[in-house]
Amino acid sequence: MAEPTVISASDIKAARMENPKMRGRDLADKLGISEAGLVAAALGETATRITAHPDRVMPALTRLGEVMALTRNASCVIEKVGHYDNYTPGDHAAMIVNEGIDLRIFPNHWVHGFAIEQETERGMRRTIQVFDAAGDALHKVFLREGSNADAWAGVVEELRLDDQSGAPGYVPRKPVEPAKGRPDQAERLRAEWDKLTDTHQFLMMTRRLKMNRLGAYRVAGAPYARRLTPGVIETLLTRAAEATIPIMVFVGNAGCIEIHSGPVERIVETGQWINVLDPGFDLHLRRDHVAEVYAVTKSTRRGEAISVEAFDAAGGLIAQFFGVLRDKDTAQEWNAQIAGFETLDAEVTA
Repeated sequence: MAEPTVISASDIKAARMENPKMRGRDLADKLGISEAGLVAAALGETATRITAHPDRVMPALTRLGEVMALTRNASCVIEKVGHYDNYTPGDHAAMIVNEGIDLRIFPNHWVHGFAIEQETERGMRRTIQVFDAAGDALHKVFLREGSNADAWAGVVEELRLDDQSGAPGYVPRKPVEPAKGRPDQAERLRAEWDKLTDTHQFLMMTRRLKMNRLGAYRVAGAPYARRLTPGVIETLLTRAAEATIPIMVFVGNAGCIEIHSGPVERIVETGQWINVLDPGFDLHLRRDHVAEVYAVTKSTRRGEAISVEAFDAAGGLIAQFFGVLRDKDTAQEWNAQIAGFETLDAEVTA
């Protein structure tokens, strides 16, 4: 979205005081501004503009010790506790892979960065936040009680930009690409799908056929992509918890994907949210945003990778759930669970 010029920094601060418990994203939407614009209103007070490039940010974060990493889209939030170790840079895609924090980072989208230090009713909150060109949040890092707070000032000073004046410019938010399928290419799609040996080949295949992920699922149909009921996400998480099946959960946006690999234990429903509330891992997913769900089977060198993938009404990917392929027994148990989910017969226009 483009930043309007009718709301001043003082008006934004007043709105924050009137809505002290409202999440930043929700307050920004209420005010008709981007979340980055909301943060920038506090520059020179609780916020400092910093570089957003992951090649600078990620190595600096290692000095903060154990922190919480948060990535979200409009319908799902994932939070993992860990350290920012083992960063691998890359012009198109960078990554952090360790036992606690597992990220895929797309640097071209990392445009605006802020360090925020704010007193709350629970004490001092320190966080690094990165936004895209439209001012939408890509990734956030929160210090915890066990973090190295003594390193905070040095990290902020290292990343601090010289220009600390005013709100940066924002570009209009790009709309979600709707499902793009080609029914006339259905047989070719299925033939190419049969040749896959790695899940990472899938998107390259769809691009060659001028489709996208959701469009390809609609065109291919079963057994490649079976449409399931939207409520299956709750069932999936509950069964994984009951059977102690380790799973992989992917949640992301255009600039960052965050991954959980391991068990899920405590599944809690709160209003329209389905939540996983485990030590070191939280997941919050809006059930009412789920419009389509598919069980998707792709071949790999280690066997079939079966995912359950949820999309919103605009065609945006909300979250993906996989079995853990490196453990053959649990992967088979996961696959059996997904095979038992009933296929939804309703037709969807490709």
